[in-house]
Amino acid sequence: MPDSGKQRLAYIDWMRGFACLVMFQTHCYDSWLGGAARQSSFIRWSQLGGTLPAPLFLFLAGVSCALVTDRMRRKGVAPNQVAVTVVRRGAEIFGLGLLFRIQEFVLGQPWAPWTDLLRVDVLNVIGISLILMGISCRATQSRARNAILAAGIAVAVAMATPLLWTTWRPRFLPWYLESYINGVHTFNVPQPWLFPIFPWVAFAFAGLALGFLLFSEWSVGRPATSLALCGAGGVALFFLSRWLDALPFSLYPLYDYWHTSPNFFLARVGVLLVIMCGAYAWCRWGLGQFGFSPLIQMGQASLLVYWVHIEFVYGRFSILHKRAQTIPSATLGLLIIFAAMVLLAMARTRLQGRGMDFLERLRRVLRPVQAG
Repeated sequence: MPDSGKQRLAYIDWMRGFACLVMFQTHCYDSWLGGAARQSSFIRWSQLGGTLPAPLFLFLAGVSCALVTDRMRRKGVAPNQVAVTVVRRGAEIFGLGLLFRIQEFVLGQPWAPWTDLLRVDVLNVIGISLILMGISCRATQSRARNAILAAGIAVAVAMATPLLWTTWRPRFLPWYLESYINGVHTFNVPQPWLFPIFPWVAFAFAGLALGFLLFSEWSVGRPATSLALCGAGGVALFFLSRWLDALPFSLYPLYDYWHTSPNFFLARVGVLLVIMCGAYAWCRWGLGQFGFSPLIQMGQASLLVYWVHIEFVYGRFSILHKRAQTIPSATLGLLIIFAAMVLLAMARTRLQGRGMDFLERLRRVLRPVQAG
């Protein structure tokens, strides 16, 4: 894989596409499997894989934010404008998250409760993460300081999460605001299947910290070495997490490893770093960019395929009967969803900008008429 231009960063799109694929299998098997298949080890492994997509999307949002920020700084864009650009993009995605909830509420009638409109979903937290990252990037103009600040915020969010889910819960807030802190929604206790700021924003800031390191002059000149160090660091973080979790004492009165523990956050960041190293190696020396890559294609339209596939898996237009499929029939449905989303991503890529091209051609045609 060439080490210049967009091709050098194809592994980032490949990772987004990989996150989409893992998300598809989790959602498809969860929605469609029924009978004995729902009690099998197969679905348990599928759900375990489902712990990867959300951290991947947030982590890569942080990496991409560092890339955009660094490029704009190199072009001499004013610091305030850099921050405004990132914050505006975050606000757009947050708004899309609200729009997505409205769509799901309307299509879910007459069964969907109105409280679903205020549910904190992954698009909401990605938008909030970008807003916060844009603000943090304005605080300093040095890559190294940006990386240190982002890493510090990631650690602080992870460390505060167990307390904000238990003894420090902001119960004085209305549930729809507290839910952005700990995912309580309407259930009076935080829900692990939602996406509140704590702990999810920490993954975005971890990606931001890594991004500033990856796009430094040293790393850009030595991409293979820097990504190898990234993978080694991921392995080290994973085993550090295991060691910390085995200690005979805890900093928290209530310890929940799988949902709020900083040790679990550390382990997942380690896994993300290893995946990034593997993605780079696969795209540079493997088959990641051999001919057409469906994962890279989906990665370039990940927001669209996320949005669309939900309705055909969980929604009113599900292509298979829910909770009624065997593993083979659900797998066939998964293949259909995968193929359809790749085609959708291809269509989006080919049609992107066509509207503006048409308007420009129309202006050229009308210009002589207007002059006459």
